[in-house]
Amino acid sequence: MLAKVSSAAVTGIDGFIVQVEVDLSPGLPVFSTVGLPDAAVRESKDRVVAAVRNSGFDFPVRRVTVNLSPADVKKEGTAFDLPIALGVLAAEERFPVERLARVAVIGELALDGRLRPVRGVLPIALAVKKMGFEALVLPAANAAEAAVVAGLPLVPASHLTDTVGYLRGEWTPAPVVAPAFSPADPPNGPDFSDVKGQLFAKRALEVAAAGGHNILMIGPPGSGKTMLARRIPGLLPPLSFEEAIETRKIHSVAGMALGALLGDRPFRSPHHTISDVALVGGGSVPRPGEVSLAHTGILFLDELPEFDRHVLEVLRQPLEEGAVTVSRAAQSVTFPAGFTLVAAMNPCPCGYQGHPERECVCTPFQIRKYRTKISGPLLDRIDLHVEVPALRLAELTEEAPAAENSAAVRRRVLAARERQSARLGGAAVNARMGSKDVRTHCKLGEGSKKLLQSVVARLGLSARSFDRILKVARTIADLAGSPDLKEEHVAEAVGYRALDRPVVEAV
Repeated sequence: MLAKVSSAAVTGIDGFIVQVEVDLSPGLPVFSTVGLPDAAVRESKDRVVAAVRNSGFDFPVRRVTVNLSPADVKKEGTAFDLPIALGVLAAEERFPVERLARVAVIGELALDGRLRPVRGVLPIALAVKKMGFEALVLPAANAAEAAVVAGLPLVPASHLTDTVGYLRGEWTPAPVVAPAFSPADPPNGPDFSDVKGQLFAKRALEVAAAGGHNILMIGPPGSGKTMLARRIPGLLPPLSFEEAIETRKIHSVAGMALGALLGDRPFRSPHHTISDVALVGGGSVPRPGEVSLAHTGILFLDELPEFDRHVLEVLRQPLEEGAVTVSRAAQSVTFPAGFTLVAAMNPCPCGYQGHPERECVCTPFQIRKYRTKISGPLLDRIDLHVEVPALRLAELTEEAPAAENSAAVRRRVLAARERQSARLGGAAVNARMGSKDVRTHCKLGEGSKKLLQSVVARLGLSARSFDRILKVARTIADLAGSPDLKEEHVAEAVGYRALDRPVVEAV
């Protein structure tokens, strides 16, 4: 007997349909799986046999052949356990196969027949809906994640016997209520007003949030760089529904638990010992890395020079293109990586250059060597280099006027983003402007041209750095509500290029 069950898998962050064909034939009891299965799929035979028997069914003492089609695409994971088990039972005519032909099935089986959650359910649900199936049978623990896809009936089951009862018409699942899309507005989290002083750095972070610009903060230990970075999400607009779906697809493929579809932007902060594969993605079956998990949000790299240089160099493509392509022998996958980079570093190896109360013991050569751990091409892709000086004891202890909170700054950021959206369309930001957009929307007056010419000649800036100064100036103008780029906007943008100055002048 031959039975066919529709299932699904994930390649990159997109789902695709897999036909699970189960054939029972006379012969010695052998269970073989073909169709490029990985180790987890090959091991499913032991889980399936035990789950079928422990659920009260007899497992056929015959030759069992399972084919996963298309056979030329690598299959990985445990989501094929349930469709294989149902294929075996369908071939044994334990339930009508007509209903099985109209649904797609995914799920991992425990040895007692219980269903365990699997990864990648959101892109799988989108693919199942696109292919026109009547329903998706899946583990109950994954139901909230799949319910985000409107118009797709779900059959959340907790046990193999539940799915068999559903296919026999003897069991009706409880309806799944789709989680509401609930962007936090304003988002929850630490507030800007918690940080004392640092008005220049706060202004730079406001500019970075308004235009989606990458930013590097340079300052001694304890100056507040990490505190400032963790408050940036509170300045950003909530995700749109489309952005939230794309972001959650990536998290779903990575196996991160999902509940309600939230509008909060991701904030990722990997340790400096991270590998290049963990940062940009990869593996024999490519999986998204930290740059993709931070898509639409913030990637915070603290102690930037402590990262291996070859790890930092792989950031060039995602910073420039907003995506990263991972190529392996079997396949090539492109993951979204439209994040804003926020980085922090000390000004020198000892950390105290420019400190008001502690003396730096580093030589200019040591400082230069320390900073060259970050390559010029990478620095070119960071729009703002901002000094975060240490505060004096008097500044920390004195009663200062209440600092501006995140809500007030966020209102200006949202207004600036609305101007960018009206000018560029959609959710585009100034940091993502192309060369044509820069020429169109960043026209300079005579005073601004002379200022930039002198800066470029003195600092030897690259063409990319020149363009990024213009983009930052455009964002500053948007925050000021100005349709034109003025000299003061360009001058402020130039002031955010601390690392373009010689070592003796910087910080």
